[in-house]
Amino acid sequence: MTTHSTGTTTPATLQFATALSRKTDTEAATRDLADAIAMQLGATPIDLAFVFFSAHHTANASKISAMLQRELQAKVCLGCSGEGVIAGSEEIETAAALTVLAACLPDVRLTPLQLSVSQLQDQIRMPGWPEPGPEDSTFLLFADPFSTPMQEVLSLMTDRYPNGKVVGGLVGGGQESGENRLFLNDQVFDGGVVGVQLTGAIAVRTVTSQGCRPIGERFVVTRAEQNLIYELGGVSALKRLQDVFESMGGQQRRNAHRALHLGIVIDEHRSHFERGDFLVRNLIGADQQAGAVAIGDVVQEGQTVQFHLRDAKSASDDLHVLLAADRTRHNSPPLGALLFSCCGRGEGLFDQPHHDSAAVQQRLGPIPTAGFFAQGELGPVGGRNFLHGYTASVVIFSEPDSRA
Repeated sequence: MTTHSTGTTTPATLQFATALSRKTDTEAATRDLADAIAMQLGATPIDLAFVFFSAHHTANASKISAMLQRELQAKVCLGCSGEGVIAGSEEIETAAALTVLAACLPDVRLTPLQLSVSQLQDQIRMPGWPEPGPEDSTFLLFADPFSTPMQEVLSLMTDRYPNGKVVGGLVGGGQESGENRLFLNDQVFDGGVVGVQLTGAIAVRTVTSQGCRPIGERFVVTRAEQNLIYELGGVSALKRLQDVFESMGGQQRRNAHRALHLGIVIDEHRSHFERGDFLVRNLIGADQQAGAVAIGDVVQEGQTVQFHLRDAKSASDDLHVLLAADRTRHNSPPLGALLFSCCGRGEGLFDQPHHDSAAVQQRLGPIPTAGFFAQGELGPVGGRNFLHGYTASVVIFSEPDSRA
């Protein structure tokens, strides 16, 4: 049983606490978590609790939900299964694990959210979702990848909540439809989306680290159709790609065969582009005859693009740089965090355990943190919300920045 942090208290009363249990017995693990949170927060009422568990506990999701509802009495309690569990500075990728992040959020309005997709009519139903408002808000969403067309959900949310930030992840642990678990308060689901909208006296900052670095030159897309790029800067896209390969050293070239991507500039009005300004998408094929390359998204003529390379060093540097930049930009210290890391990262990418969680603790401080290894990560880039792969999506909670 590990308790990762004492509750973090500030004069303005936002408080966070987290706990982790590695016990395989679900009931014993859940009881340990409830006891640990009670020790940290005492009698302070809990407004929001996040619960993440490995596949070992999936069959008992309803037991976790019922016990924590009874013990924590959180106004909103959200949970899901993950490919692995993240707690504090630890990443538990294959062993049994169960973690909770509990938060006391006075003066913060919480709206619980649930969404299901009718397979028959192919309709997305959003009963009880709030009406759009002028204020900024954050949506924390956990979605089952087998039953949720997440791109369509994001598109719908962009239309309905133009000022809303969307962060979270696609849940995991199951190998096919119906095997993952999500819960919202006392309801347990094997598909769809659960989440919460936060508005009011809290700052919710996001860091979306796509783990790549740009290589070669930037080009304007001069001929494209759907996800096929035919010309970059008036030259065959395949020729541009071959030029990038030829400019690399031997080891880098070997890496690039597995890890070359394309970054699309999100805001064309900027005078220069740097980390965080590109939406990174997979290169998924090439057409030798047409000289075209195919990527995992729709591309439009006139957009600016640049090839990107993903490897362990690029992914590490990117996360550290973006977290450090967040600390520099804001004067309110982080009080708690959520981390959604792609299941393609972890020890398999970095060749060492606990990379992303350790980076968050190093850059933000030893704050209560929880999360899971996801099948896809949600996070904003350039002010717009996207579904990503191979990404670390970090949610940072703090008091609103004081302004002179």
